[in-house]
Amino acid sequence: MARMNAKQAPELLSEFPVVLEIPVAWGEMDAMGHVNNAVYLRWFECARMEYFSRIGWEVPPRAGGPGPILAKTNCVFKLPISYPDSIWVGARCDSPETDRFTMHYRVVSKAHQAVAAEGEGRLICFDYATQSKAPLPASLRQTMLELEAGEYRANLES
Repeated sequence: MARMNAKQAPELLSEFPVVLEIPVAWGEMDAMGHVNNAVYLRWFECARMEYFSRIGWEVPPRAGGPGPILAKTNCVFKLPISYPDSIWVGARCDSPETDRFTMHYRVVSKAHQAVAAEGEGRLICFDYATQSKAPLPASLRQTMLELEAGEYRANLES
C-alpha cells in the first residue's frame, strides 16, 4: 500500500485529500473472476484509517477517550476489477458535525483509468470507556477542515 500526495493521484481523485495505491491480490477475486464485493469495503477502511492517521486521531484510542465508530456504509459498484491491477482509493470528509461526520470514498482502477466504485460511511464519535456517543473534539474537527481545505496537502507535498 503506497501513500500518495495530490500531485501523484489521478485527476479522478483530485478532490480527495487522502489517496492510497493498493495492488489487487489474486486471492481477492471471487468465483465470478472479479474482486469480491467485500474487498471494496476493506479498501474504504484502509483509506479511512489513513485519513485518521493524517489528522492525528489515534485508532483505537489508547487512553479510552473518544474514537470513531462506523454507523453505516454503502458502496456503488461501477465496473468490475480483476487481477492483475492496482487501485487508487481516495477518502474525504464533508461538514463534520458536533458528534458525527460522513466520509466519501472513490476507487479508481489503474488498468481501466476509470472509477470502479464509490461509497460513503457515516461515522460517530464514540467514547469507548463509557460506551456512549461523544462530542467530536474541536481540535480534531479543525484539523479535518484544514486537511479538506488543502492546508495539510501542501505540507505533505513539500
